[in-house]
Amino acid sequence: MRSKLVFFLALTMGLITTVLFFSTMSQSDQAEGKEQEVVMVEVIAAEEVISANQIINEDMIRKIKVPEADVHPLAVRDISEVEGKFATAVIEKDEIILTHRLKGDKEETELVSRKVQDGYRAVSVGVDIVQSVSTLIEPEDYVDAVLTEILGEGDVSMVRTELVLEEIRVLAVGRKMASEFSEEEQYMEYTTLTLELKPKDAEKLINASQKGNLHFTLHSSIIPGESD
Repeated sequence: MRSKLVFFLALTMGLITTVLFFSTMSQSDQAEGKEQEVVMVEVIAAEEVISANQIINEDMIRKIKVPEADVHPLAVRDISEVEGKFATAVIEKDEIILTHRLKGDKEETELVSRKVQDGYRAVSVGVDIVQSVSTLIEPEDYVDAVLTEILGEGDVSMVRTELVLEEIRVLAVGRKMASEFSEEEQYMEYTTLTLELKPKDAEKLINASQKGNLHFTLHSSIIPGESD
């Protein structure tokens, strides 16, 4: 009778041990499986070497997938965030593009040459407080150039006013290339406007500036809504 009891206890312990073994192995497999489930995300990388100051287009970049845990917080994830911007430094092939390596021409505050669009030129003209709308014209505004000149001499002289150019983009006022105001700088006077023009229009503006006085009229920056 005693031997049967020992046998029964041994069998029971064996079954319990087996169940515990398989339960532990199952939990281990599940944990390993979870570790292997890596979440992948898409980021933008360079398809080729991109030079400093080079404008980036769709052919220069591609989407790649990387583990989410390895993604840099500044990694670009959408092509629209890259296209049309320029690289502030060399970006190597296959390098993941980071936002601080990109800049748009309207965001540029260091080099006016980066703001000038392809096919255009930057040209500066002198202005006083009246000619510059009380020095209220700011970078990225649009202006028209109006020439006033005196024709003839003495009693037969006359004043002629002519619209020289329209919708000229302002690149800088004085040495200021961004329209944002800092807390310290709420107002700044300047004596020059730097404008973006096609080469022929630049010639026309320079010629007009030698004939007489140039005044600049400011366009509205408000985009009108659709009429009813």
